[in-house]
Amino acid sequence: MKKIRLGFIGTGNMGQMAHLRNYATLPNCEVVAMAELRPQLAAQVAKHWNIPEVYATDAELIAKAKVDAYVAIQCFWFHGGLLPAVIATGKPIMIEKPLAHSVEIAESLTALSRQHSAPVYVAYHKRSDLASVAAAEKIREWKASGKFGQMRYVRVTMPPGKWDAEGFSTRIVTDEKYPDMKADAPPAGFDAEGAKRNFELTNFYIHQINLLRYLLDEDFKVTVADENGQYMGIRSKSGVSGILEMAPYHTTQDWQESALVGFDKGYLKLDLPAPMVIDRPGKLQVFEDLGGSETPKLIEPVFAPWHAMRSQAANFIRAVQGEKTPLCTAAEATKDLEIARDFLRLQQNGAGIKLSF
Repeated sequence: MKKIRLGFIGTGNMGQMAHLRNYATLPNCEVVAMAELRPQLAAQVAKHWNIPEVYATDAELIAKAKVDAYVAIQCFWFHGGLLPAVIATGKPIMIEKPLAHSVEIAESLTALSRQHSAPVYVAYHKRSDLASVAAAEKIREWKASGKFGQMRYVRVTMPPGKWDAEGFSTRIVTDEKYPDMKADAPPAGFDAEGAKRNFELTNFYIHQINLLRYLLDEDFKVTVADENGQYMGIRSKSGVSGILEMAPYHTTQDWQESALVGFDKGYLKLDLPAPMVIDRPGKLQVFEDLGGSETPKLIEPVFAPWHAMRSQAANFIRAVQGEKTPLCTAAEATKDLEIARDFLRLQQNGAGIKLSF
């Protein structure tokens, strides 16, 4: 099978360390072209990763490079201006989370994706963590069989901590100034303070909003919006209750993100590593207690030493090849922004979100 030819747009911190270095290790793809606005950085990154074609702009890369798919890693508040031209190529695209700065822009990008038959995948890497994938598969199995009763509860907890895990220590940096770029318009319906809160929520907690839906395997709505921004109460389409704990405490040296999914006769506990950790997936505990003569069981699967970002890169290549993957599409990613918006609207009569990082 021929290798998938990738064009990379943006090779800053996340572009290099969360994405490029992972694609560079995969045997079934090759990064054949890159676009970077900072010429010194572009030259150094291309030399380090042996990328043959280097372009000054995304427009030049789109016009000249022969690729099968794009990885476009930009700050999300530039997606509305940058992504339409990439989507218009009709080729698959991987972008950073969230899909956009607002629901309005997200809806526009999703419509373009459909119009041009260009799949847009959003880099919610937790969905590709081997422990998360195993948990989601087990949840679907339990729901389908009914053996463990009803799904009752889901909780995702993400206390702020050391998310980088020294994962940027080998990145290439220059002293070039970040180019001036026009940011997308802020979300409609919010004043300046509301727009700031929307930015904080979507920047820090959109991963967890998406993870809730991934584990539930269905849509949900916000039912409670804590005035202090510590938690979000939810209820799924089928009536499952849940909560997102956003900042119950802080850590300084590690990362303590977790999820709990409860059924009548068992539960799943998921512990996820720091986003930028290398060669380490999450951990999963599966507890089964059927009662009667059955002895309760606690199962802890062992996973291959693949970190979530690398698994995500492998899944994108599989998606480009037409395979089914756990990746998040633009249509689903729009729902995450709707949840964030609805949470903030519920807060409008309260003190508002109070995050401290």
